[in-house]
Amino acid sequence: MRVISKNKLIEFYKKHAETKSPLETWYHEVKRENWTNPMDVLNKYRSASPIKGNRVVFKIKGNQYRLVAKINYELRILYIRFIGTHKEYDKINAEEI
Repeated sequence: MRVISKNKLIEFYKKHAETKSPLETWYHEVKRENWTNPMDVLNKYRSASPIKGNRVVFKIKGNQYRLVAKINYELRILYIRFIGTHKEYDKINAEEI
């Protein structure tokens, strides 16, 4: 998958240093994937939650953080739409972000 954009991850873990390793691991794993549908995502990340609008919620660092991505399966592109704490996640509409 092509991930748009790694800079969002870097900006986030500069503020939350404890997320650097989990986010870097997630990024490198996702780049190696070739997902064609939400079930492919779930086969790799059992705790991920596919939601409306081709979005998937990933739990980062034991669910202390959430990452919302919009995936274009046909083009194999994953767009990072949100990264935040569980509390910050509760304030957004993940299906529209």
